[in-house]
Amino acid sequence: MQFRVFYLINRSGESVSSTSAVAMSAKAICEQMLDRLQSEDDYLGILDAEDNTLQVLPEPQHKRYYVEVPIDAAKASYGRYVSRAELEDLVRSLPPTFDEHSIPGLTYRPW
Repeated sequence: MQFRVFYLINRSGESVSSTSAVAMSAKAICEQMLDRLQSEDDYLGILDAEDNTLQVLPEPQHKRYYVEVPIDAAKASYGRYVSRAELEDLVRSLPPTFDEHSIPGLTYRPW
């Protein structure tokens, strides 16, 4: 299954905007993107076929990542903290579309 990704890798200054998102499989995301998320200023966005976003925000000082699905209409995000292994498992098993119900364990966080 193909997704599209956008990201910012702070230390290298490399970035791809959401309007220029690059097609990648879940396997390619795991192999090419996850190791690059090393700073709290880095981020990775994964777009599904309907342009819903799963954001991945590293928290290296805690050795974890925050994954969230922002829902503009609700003015909120649904997210949870995951370890590196959990993040890899999550990406490899992503559903075709993302929402607050399609990814287990997400909790509500208003903006």
